[in-house]
Amino acid sequence: MSNTPLTIQPDPANPKLTERVSGLDQDGRPVETSVTVERPLTLYLNGQEIVTMMTIGDYPDCLAVGYLLNQNMLRRDDRITAIDVDEDTDTVVVRTERATDYEAKLKKKTLTSGCAQGTAFGDVMEVFETVRLPPDARLRTSWIYALSKAINLTPSLYLEAGAIHGCVLCQEDRPLVYMEDVGRHNAVDKVAGWMHLNQVSAADKIFYTTGRLTSEMVIKTVQMGIPILISRSGFTAWGVQLARQANVTLVGRAKGRRFLALAGTDRLIFDADPAAAGEEDQRHGRKGGRADE
Repeated sequence: MSNTPLTIQPDPANPKLTERVSGLDQDGRPVETSVTVERPLTLYLNGQEIVTMMTIGDYPDCLAVGYLLNQNMLRRDDRITAIDVDEDTDTVVVRTERATDYEAKLKKKTLTSGCAQGTAFGDVMEVFETVRLPPDARLRTSWIYALSKAINLTPSLYLEAGAIHGCVLCQEDRPLVYMEDVGRHNAVDKVAGWMHLNQVSAADKIFYTTGRLTSEMVIKTVQMGIPILISRSGFTAWGVQLARQANVTLVGRAKGRRFLALAGTDRLIFDADPAAAGEEDQRHGRKGGRADE
C-alpha cells in the first residue's frame, strides 16, 4: 500500500469545525466532549438562489460546484467564470458564462434517502441514459482491504466528534481526497466538485463512502463517471438495482476481512487472502449502520 499523503484529508484540529461542550454522563458526572459544527450555506447560481444547505463549512467552492453538477444544473462543458464565497453572509455564488434559469426545474424535486435535505431535482434517472462507465475497470480485493485500513486510520472529524459522514476518492489502493460533512450528499458533492474544478479523470477511480449504499449514492457515483463504489455500510434494494442497471461495481459491508459485492462482480480480481486482512481495530473502526455514518 502506498504511503503517499492524501491531496485533501479531514482536519480535526480546525477550530471552526468542532466545538467543546460540557454535560453529564450516564452516572451524572460532568464531562466535556467535542461536537461537530454545522452552519447554513446559501448557494446561488448566477443571480438565482438555489438552496440553503447545512454543512460544516469547509470547501464551499467544491460543495457548490458538486451540488450543481449532481443536480444537472451545471453541464460538464459549462465554463465557470467565478466562485464567490462570503463567510460573513454564509453564501457562495457560482457564476457561469452560459445564462441559466432553473425556476421550472426547482419546482420538480424528488426527496431522497440522504440525511438532512438531500434532493435530486428533475428526473433522477436522466443520467442513466447518457453515462457509460468504463467496462475494463478492475477492482482487486487487496485494494479493498488496503483502502478500508488506510481510511479508518486517517485522523478525521468522525473520530474526533462523530455525527458526520465521509467520502473518499481513491485510485487502486490509495486514498486521494477525503471529504466529510454532516450529510453524505454534501460529502459526495464536495468530491464531485473537486474533481470537476481540478479536471480529474473518473475512469480509473474508486469511490468510498462511510454511509449506506442508497439510490442517491449510486446515482451520484454514476454522474461522476466512477465505475466502483465501496462502503462499510449496507445496501438498499433500489441502490443495488440501479448499480446493476448502470454497471457499477457495488461493494458493501467492507469491514476487516469481510465484504459483499452485489453488482458489477465481473470487475473483481480475488488476489488477497481474507484471513490475512485481519479484523478491524475497534479503536479506529466505525459501526456500520450508525445514524452518524
